[in-house]
Amino acid sequence: MLDTAGEAEFGLVQEQLGLSASVLSKHVTVLMGAGYVEQRKAVRDARQRVGLRLTPAGRDAYRGHLAALRAIVGPSDPAA
Repeated sequence: MLDTAGEAEFGLVQEQLGLSASVLSKHVTVLMGAGYVEQRKAVRDARQRVGLRLTPAGRDAYRGHLAALRAIVGPSDPAA
């Protein structure tokens, strides 16, 4: 989600993944510790909003992971 969106609000990510705020927060903390995700806090509509985005290292790690999964599955053949 963050790879394609660039940045997404914490609440949207939570909703899309079907996670509680505490579970997502724990995962975000781990990803931030690894240098893969950044948080941006801003006030909008008198409420604090938290934006999440991948760092360049996070984007590289994610795309490398996808490439490894695709290598495991093998090439797709739509004619098959």
